[in-house]
Amino acid sequence: MIPLKDENKTQKKCYIRLVILIVCALVFFSQILSTNNNYWIYYFGFKPLSLFQNLTYPSFPGYLTLITSLFLHGGWMHFLGNMLYLWIFADNVEDKLGAKRFVFFYLISGVFASLTQAFFNFNSEVPMIGASGSIAGVLGAYLFFFPRAKVLVLIPFFIFFTVKVPAYILLIFWFLYQFLNLSNIDSSVAWLAHIGGFIFGYFFAVFSKSYNVEKKGKTVFLDKDDKGPWD
Repeated sequence: MIPLKDENKTQKKCYIRLVILIVCALVFFSQILSTNNNYWIYYFGFKPLSLFQNLTYPSFPGYLTLITSLFLHGGWMHFLGNMLYLWIFADNVEDKLGAKRFVFFYLISGVFASLTQAFFNFNSEVPMIGASGSIAGVLGAYLFFFPRAKVLVLIPFFIFFTVKVPAYILLIFWFLYQFLNLSNIDSSVAWLAHIGGFIFGYFFAVFSKSYNVEKKGKTVFLDKDDKGPWD
């Protein structure tokens, strides 16, 4: 199932997803126009081993590549696929969290996703790149906040056809697909990062919904009058 759009209007204008998309696009086009794309990948990509020791080739400090790697992509399909999911789902999560908190959430989701992969492959010097971990976090948060929002999906099954499904069907399918591919040892995809980012995003949304904030000298609770998203 390939998402095409959702039927879930935001309550206010959301600009952060556009900023992220533009930054990713600028970095990606810089990569493909560069005479040495491998330099971008090896210098700014996240290598799990770099957290524990200095590597023999030039690289950003390991902890910084946890951020820089989120804006790199390995090819057109990698870039376009990530930006499609970002464009469809990120605005509603941004609307729910607010711009500043969404920026923090987006970056920390990517960091957590990369660290999940690193935990199981801590000796790896293979660079990890892509916004997938952050976007997996967005999908996890969207699942909690808007499980019943309608999403138009394209299904390539002998013929191409479209159908509207609740978001939870698409997103649970996406999550299970990541698990099913864990056994594919020849894949270059960081499936564990996707899983880690998704789980982090879901529980970030759970805790943010009940998170109390100080406003005008009194404690208020976010969405305290809302019904549960699964009701």
